[in-house]
Amino acid sequence: MTPIEFVLVTFLIALGAGFLGSLLGIGGGIIVVPALTLLLGIDIRFAIGASIVSVIATSSGAAAAYVRERMTNLRVAMFLEIATTTGAITGALVAGIINPRWLYIIFALLMGYSAVVMFRKRHELVAALVPHDRLAERLNLHGGYYDEATKQQVDYRVTHTPIGLGLMYIAGITSGLLGIGSGALKVPAMDLAMHLPIKVSTATSNFMIGVTAAASAGVYFARGDINPFIAAPVAAGVLGGATTGSRLLGRTQSSVIRVIFVLVLVWVSIEMLMKGI
Repeated sequence: MTPIEFVLVTFLIALGAGFLGSLLGIGGGIIVVPALTLLLGIDIRFAIGASIVSVIATSSGAAAAYVRERMTNLRVAMFLEIATTTGAITGALVAGIINPRWLYIIFALLMGYSAVVMFRKRHELVAALVPHDRLAERLNLHGGYYDEATKQQVDYRVTHTPIGLGLMYIAGITSGLLGIGSGALKVPAMDLAMHLPIKVSTATSNFMIGVTAAASAGVYFARGDINPFIAAPVAAGVLGGATTGSRLLGRTQSSVIRVIFVLVLVWVSIEMLMKGI
């Protein structure tokens, strides 16, 4: 494969990754890393380094649109970033001493978990009543948004903030360790534990993943794991895909996207697990 062909293929892969990543709030890294390693044979450390850059691009491309449409809960995002940025730095430092084989296995297990959670939530419902949360009340974390798909206003209340904070620290470690933005854990944490609507969880996750990835990007850059020849087309493709995907979230039913993406996650999880074993 010539350098031009490599750049083009990498760009197209990243374009699709950014599109799906912005729709699901999980970042393009969960697709970029296995695609670069399995299809193009790139060392997983360089793939993770490029993915870290792509996650920042995903957030940049999608976050602005979601904030403008008032789907992003900025108060929740800023509160949870305290835990995710701390976890991201922890994960980035640990990644330098872990055998790449274990990174494949961890990645496979993470995607398998994500697939199960996404499948269970394919027919999401907004909870009418949630347990009272004193911290959420004090910080005024509750909110609402207009859903274009159902043509109605959706108001919601946030709960279980301590649990959400703990899960976000774990998500941050995963982000720094695997370079995936950890939206695969952030979205379920906000959706299942804190009872945010799925679209709000997706939009808020898109806002957060860029900050989380930026916290660990410096460590990867200093270690020499970010190759500009790989990272540049990945970032450009993911940015384009994320910008397009962000325009469709409000009008798209999440259930169809989830089912399709679950199949992709299961396939990639099996491939990565076999490579790690």
